[in-house]
Amino acid sequence: MSMVEDRHDQMFPTLSPAQVETAKRFASAAPRRFAPGETVFAVGEPHAPAWLVLEGEIEVVRSDGRGVEEPVTTEGVGQISGEVSQLSGRPALATGRAGPAGCLAAPFDAAHLRALVIGSADVGELVMRAFILRRVALIEGSGAGAVIPGAPGSRAVIQLEGFLGRNGYPVTVLDSADHGEGRDLVERLGVQPGDLPLMLCPDGTVLKRPSEPQAAACLGITPDLDPEKLYDVAVVGGGPAGLATAVYAASEGLDVIVVEKRAFGGQAGASARIENYLGFPTGISGMALAGRAFNQAQKFGAEIAIPLDASGLECDPDPNAPLQVHIEGGQALCARTVVIASGARYRRPEIANLAEFEGTSVSYWASPIEAKLCEGEAVALVGAGNSAGQAVVFLAPKVAKLHMIVRGEGLEASMSAYLIERISALPNVEVHTRTVVASLAADSHGKLAKATFSHLDTGETHDKDLHHLFLFIGADPNTTWVKDCVALDHHGFIRTGDTTEPTRGRSVLPLETSRPGVFAIGDVRSGSTKRVGAAIGEGAAVVAQIHAVLAEQRKP
Repeated sequence: MSMVEDRHDQMFPTLSPAQVETAKRFASAAPRRFAPGETVFAVGEPHAPAWLVLEGEIEVVRSDGRGVEEPVTTEGVGQISGEVSQLSGRPALATGRAGPAGCLAAPFDAAHLRALVIGSADVGELVMRAFILRRVALIEGSGAGAVIPGAPGSRAVIQLEGFLGRNGYPVTVLDSADHGEGRDLVERLGVQPGDLPLMLCPDGTVLKRPSEPQAAACLGITPDLDPEKLYDVAVVGGGPAGLATAVYAASEGLDVIVVEKRAFGGQAGASARIENYLGFPTGISGMALAGRAFNQAQKFGAEIAIPLDASGLECDPDPNAPLQVHIEGGQALCARTVVIASGARYRRPEIANLAEFEGTSVSYWASPIEAKLCEGEAVALVGAGNSAGQAVVFLAPKVAKLHMIVRGEGLEASMSAYLIERISALPNVEVHTRTVVASLAADSHGKLAKATFSHLDTGETHDKDLHHLFLFIGADPNTTWVKDCVALDHHGFIRTGDTTEPTRGRSVLPLETSRPGVFAIGDVRSGSTKRVGAAIGEGAAVVAQIHAVLAEQRKP
């Protein structure tokens, strides 16, 4: 049974007459009448409002870059159109047309829709649940979002598929080599092999070998930055710490923007299952946790800009001047306060030809995309922390053999006991202690075929046939972009709460850096506890300190 069938009533709830009257008070304009068959909203339409049906029906169909339409549902009186895109003004992922008798519907643009969701608890709960379930159904199904004709398993296709998947955007990959729709599309468009993969956007735009920023721009994922706007808070980094800041700050009425280089959730978003986070006794995937936080931030009006890479922080010595965050490519944004939640960058082991396999056979996270690529094969995973343990537990049921490569004497010093016990019970997992990966070898097609393991104490080496290598060996602080503006410790993490640094005539706040009004939280902060729960806690705690700085700035 599909999700649409299984949870239809939650996906397409009908408001009671009293709830309809409540909702109408939040509409952004007077109700509008549509003639039979008239388009109410179109796929790819930016800032398309959600529509509350007052009379008649709206027939909703999904379509992708191929222009093929499939019916989704027919929304009648008391039902509201849209999904999570409508909360932020992103382009619509479906098309709605008035039914055979036409329809009368009340519009809700992004601001008024958020006002409805926040202002009416019972209606807001119904709408938020419906919108989230509709997006999940679009992701899990087909016939919506972007279409990528190309070679499945190639570096470019994996990169695009992973980028869109981690940002909660539906995508369909078509094999351009097999006889079928993918090959037919490529031949019909007259595209050369060197131009693959393609990306077909829902509005019909065709991109050749798009970069992540180009893909995001075509799909409307990245908002347009207003260089004249002054935000209350600019958050750099969309991991758990940054998203927590966005949720708490926006819910308290602050004007918030979050800039993130690749995907919301950060490294935690790639965790297969988090089982020691408070309130989730059966565990939750990092992607699911991050997705909920992302939707929650949008609900309260936080602006989230992906994929934008912060390249620097303006080090203006004037404490009364607005802070300025520079964005790769020449853009900039201004804010009264800045929260650095840029996390850490994955470490790369010293293996001579490692770069040859990155993006295809070497991964720094274990998502369903990677699991599908190595299903039924032998793989190796390097690491001994909790993230490595979670990945092993996730991957082991899907692969034939998993070699776990551990530099230390064992797992006890760096991994939670419950994960160690679970790994020991997996019959196809072999743990190699005091071992490193010495070299990698390719087959005739350039794909990973073999790895050489080396024992640190004896120097003994042995080869293993495998086609995928997962690396979970920790990370270094992502502070190169800001190192000239704030004080760092000797490991490169950002120092906070240091009373030896000069400030504007007051004590340094606990999460404040050496630059007044600039804060650091999460993994990037010196002395922080590298846990999801701790990062979220710091994201909540920093908001009170932001209020203190903003209050100081408002003083004459």
